[in-house]
Amino acid sequence: MDSSLYKQTILIVDDAPENIDILNGILKTDYKIKVALNGETALKIAGAKTHPDLILLDIMMPGMDGYEVCRRLKENDATKKIPVIFVTGMDEVENEEKGFKMGAVDYISKPVSQPTVRERVKTHLALFNLNRSLEENVQERTDKLRKALDGIINTLALTVETRDPYTAGHQTRVAMLASAIAKEIRLSDDQIEGVSMAGIVHDLGKISVPVEILSKPSQLTDNEFSLVKGHVLAGYDILKDVEFPWPIAKIVLQHHERVDGSGYPQGLVGEDILLEARILGVADVVEAMASHRPYRPALGIDKALEEIKDKRGLF
Repeated sequence: MDSSLYKQTILIVDDAPENIDILNGILKTDYKIKVALNGETALKIAGAKTHPDLILLDIMMPGMDGYEVCRRLKENDATKKIPVIFVTGMDEVENEEKGFKMGAVDYISKPVSQPTVRERVKTHLALFNLNRSLEENVQERTDKLRKALDGIINTLALTVETRDPYTAGHQTRVAMLASAIAKEIRLSDDQIEGVSMAGIVHDLGKISVPVEILSKPSQLTDNEFSLVKGHVLAGYDILKDVEFPWPIAKIVLQHHERVDGSGYPQGLVGEDILLEARILGVADVVEAMASHRPYRPALGIDKALEEIKDKRGLF
């Protein structure tokens, strides 16, 4: 089996073939070598499906110089992490400083020496591999933590629904509807995920409300409704110390606030209410009206949308 299959790849970029030959002679035993005689070719090779592991880049080249090549590499998500070492005859301090500002990891002056090139390349590849390994480990742990978080959140949501079978699936449906609204108004992916997560647990505080009130088949008394309204504060108290990537506790606390100040629990007005909470409030009303409740049949989606349209100044 060809051992070169396991070698890392070095891209040498220089408009002088003799300089490429020198660097190739120094490195070809230990690495796969790719070459480019100009900046345009270098960018194409670097941006290909199989990226080089390190780039040795000349500065003074016709057309696109090395600084511009480096700048474009660092602006491209696919190539920005590839370590770049400038190899050049421009040995003034200001040239070296400019190279580092462009994102290079090192600067080797011509004429090059074999020990210097081999040692610098070996060192920066080792650092690159270490950094990549750490990033992969962090990503793996992050994925596991996210899956665990999703599982915990869904378990909490089910806990509420086992106490209130008439609203089984309500939180999930609200989360889906709130996500759809957030996408429609072009919130960021991160905000959409936060809205969805808040939707799944927005009624978590109902675990503090007596079951007989949650499932009462008739109109609630004022005292009973006061107990129900307390679910937003109870949910906030449960969630406030959990370090979510989004303000979940505040969204849950505010999802019954209305922009005219008529909501609860704080009577917040306008922009004082989180946008995510306002979206969740709309989704909550639509889903509740469109679904069956013990004290009334489902009113249907058309009636729910009509209600939102009539009261659009409240959200």
